[in-house]
Amino acid sequence: MIDLWYDPTKGFVNGAWRDPAGGGQLPIENPSTGEVIGSIARGTATDIDAAVTAAQGALTGDWGRMSALERGRILTRIGQLVLTRIDDLARIEAMDVGKPLTQARADAVALARYMEFYGGAADKVMGETIPYLEGYTVYTLREPHGVTGHIVPWNYPMQIIGRSVGAALAMGNACVLKPAEEACLTALAFVALAEEAGLPPGALNVVPGLGEEAGAALSAHPGVNHISFTGSVGVGALVQKAAADNVVPVTLELGGKSPQIVFEDADLDAALPFLVGACIQNAGQTCSAASRVLIQRGVYDGLIARMADSYNGMVSAPASADANLGPLISARQKAIVEGYLAKGADLRIAGQGSIAPDAPAGGHYVPATLFADVPPDHPLAQQEIFGPVQVAIPFDTEDEAVAIANGTGFGLVASIWTENGARQMRLAKRIKAGQVFINNYGAGGGVELPFGGVGKSGHGREKGFEALYGFSTLKTVAARHG
Repeated sequence: MIDLWYDPTKGFVNGAWRDPAGGGQLPIENPSTGEVIGSIARGTATDIDAAVTAAQGALTGDWGRMSALERGRILTRIGQLVLTRIDDLARIEAMDVGKPLTQARADAVALARYMEFYGGAADKVMGETIPYLEGYTVYTLREPHGVTGHIVPWNYPMQIIGRSVGAALAMGNACVLKPAEEACLTALAFVALAEEAGLPPGALNVVPGLGEEAGAALSAHPGVNHISFTGSVGVGALVQKAAADNVVPVTLELGGKSPQIVFEDADLDAALPFLVGACIQNAGQTCSAASRVLIQRGVYDGLIARMADSYNGMVSAPASADANLGPLISARQKAIVEGYLAKGADLRIAGQGSIAPDAPAGGHYVPATLFADVPPDHPLAQQEIFGPVQVAIPFDTEDEAVAIANGTGFGLVASIWTENGARQMRLAKRIKAGQVFINNYGAGGGVELPFGGVGKSGHGREKGFEALYGFSTLKTVAARHG
């Protein structure tokens, strides 16, 4: 069923592949067909406890004594090994989560880039000296938290492992990774490559399992010193509550309802691919998906017509077909998205794609859909859908655009399309979001660019050097020497 170079039915703890303590297994489903193609370990609290113990041992062993330079070299070697396995990783990801092969390959390339970036940055995180009283020398040190827990979602497993685990390892933490039960295969492939690269036992442990079992146990474990979670608002709140009992810091990257704001003076030819692509990438299953397009009224009708043409040509097909969109991750997610499409029955569908005629009946496909003239307070304009559904909203004035853009509980990403430089600067300050792009969206992925949200989109930052600061704690040393 699955051609792999590692055993997905096991977890990886303390440098060894192990059967789950309870002996349980979970099915692996191919979203393109709905077929069960194998199984993964069903880790429990017992496995999480073993993984935390192994991580604590790594911190007092070879990993904890290793220089930043050598940590960086290991991460760089992991990145090099990822590059040798690009085709394998893309194939596995496409099969496991339904991504078109081109998108899956891009994720594997991004994983390698994260390892390269954090490998090079590991020995470049520095403290500072602070001018103080006569007779004192004061300086700061950046030190690892200790054991870090990583709960990774199913939509971008490789990229999110790269940006969270890569940064945590670069700072010298020891990691326990709980991948989403729907998408464990590339997480297990990654730890196999890390072992091959020479990562010491216990520095990275992977425990597959259910969120309510393994994930809950990791969030509440008293031996964990920092938690990184990417996922839904509801589960993020549960993770933070569990961590609060142990007074543990948490980085949360949650949902979004990200707007793109298009003014009448914008370069519409340049904007069009971003307006559409930033929503339907990964079948809309992206926290930073640009699911709202706000268009100034003078260009609204013409731009909607052009966007509709793009949507009408989109095809949802199996991952292997490498079409515009693959399937959604599961039957449950398909039902959620179809429920939102039903909520839009009172709205105008401006454009809608199709499902490939040869798409397997058991696959989880929905057509890409563009709704026009959507009221800003409509559920489709307020709630995260996590599917290939986009809403267009007209506006007249700059103030109105800002009010609509900031009119949800989320604040992850936004973009502004205008040639007016003063307006660019004004709106960049006024929009409530962790990232604001001007005349682009996403900046090509931006491994170097700090990423995170405000409001219900979470707190803390991943990517870039900010992630290294987040995965470390600051110590101040004040030496009195007379």
